[in-house]
Amino acid sequence: MKTAILFASVSIAGFAQLLVDSDWLGKHLNDPGLVILHVGAKPEYAATHIPGARYIELADIALGMSRKDPKELVLELPPPGELRARLAAFGISSDSRVIVYYAAKSALQSSTRVVFTLDSIGLGDRTSLLNGGLPAWTAAGKATTTDVPKITPGNFTAIPTKDLVVTADFLKALPKNGKLIDARLPEFYNGTQATYEKSGHIPGAINLPFAELLDGSAQFNKDRLAGLFKKAGINPGDTVVAYCHIGQQATALIFAARLLDHPVKLYDGSFQDWSINSRGPVEK
Repeated sequence: MKTAILFASVSIAGFAQLLVDSDWLGKHLNDPGLVILHVGAKPEYAATHIPGARYIELADIALGMSRKDPKELVLELPPPGELRARLAAFGISSDSRVIVYYAAKSALQSSTRVVFTLDSIGLGDRTSLLNGGLPAWTAAGKATTTDVPKITPGNFTAIPTKDLVVTADFLKALPKNGKLIDARLPEFYNGTQATYEKSGHIPGAINLPFAELLDGSAQFNKDRLAGLFKKAGINPGDTVVAYCHIGQQATALIFAARLLDHPVKLYDGSFQDWSINSRGPVEK
């Protein structure tokens, strides 16, 4: 009951803007300008999804790879103009209300990457994540469908973007209230398992694995998140600068940080860039 009240209250800063529950979405399903984005495996979408939801994957909103350069990064934001055009193809306009949901817990980091991308292009205040995703929706007895909606392209005009992405140089001159967070699993942070031919983490980074962010119901709980952040040594008001393998898992950490009203930055190249481009040492 406490959690339900927390999520329903519009008086809690940041929370009502970033998270909605199944009851809220059920009441607003037919609102003009509402765009719902389904994140997960395409066969899952074909089998069942929330009515009106459009299927989106990260390749739709990422720069893409030519696969000709061994130092090419897997996941990067496209230039703003290109990104606006790609989002408009999903029926998203500058004044849309966008709801993103994960089809399963394993798609969390992909869904938060979509949320992060929308925030970067200026839609952060108009974008929410469905808490608990499709499992919570079906558990609440809400209807699903196999119908694929017809999409009318959106009118995405230029609106102010956000400066959310940083480079390796930023990490080396982290501000006093900045906390560098490694969102990878402990075995990668500790160096017991290598990634991109290097073992360990960027010096000074704190480990807060993205896999720990959701509770047993595959939902975000603000009180629980506050405890995790405190245990990790992240103080209220700290700027959270997150990285992972390629800039995907770290967006789940960034989303959690936004729920707790932290300023956020993403090292988009993440450990891939740090390693293959020899940006600096690693430590264990």
